[in-house]
Amino acid sequence: MPLEAGLLEILACPACHAPLREEAEELICTGDACGLVYPVRDGIPVLLVDEARRPA
Repeated sequence: MPLEAGLLEILACPACHAPLREEAEELICTGDACGLVYPVRDGIPVLLVDEARRPA
């Protein structure tokens, strides 16, 4: 289920504060040095650095 556009506009990566983009039930940091991938569970973004993973 896609996130609302307004919500996605105000969300930022908690690690580096770069904008996030949504892709396949995940939020991906757009920061060059960061790139963490945050899960979206039951339509709720889990923006915890401990829950994030490095991109494959």
